[in-house]
Amino acid sequence: MPIVVKAKKDDSTDAVIRRFKKKVLAEDVLGEVRKREFHVTAAMKRKEKNNEIKRKKYIERMQKLSQSRKK
Repeated sequence: MPIVVKAKKDDSTDAVIRRFKKKVLAEDVLGEVRKREFHVTAAMKRKEKNNEIKRKKYIERMQKLSQSRKK
């Protein structure tokens, strides 16, 4: 869906651009463009999901380790 920002009566161009940027960020347009830039196969999705799980486990392990060392 297109993003439309209409200039109000006394708006400067900077204000209109600022509002446009806020709308783009709110609707996550750039994230969607990055996702659609390349075709992602099912195997690539699985691999990324597994890597994310490994990353989270590693972070949890390191946090527990640092907490145990502080005591």
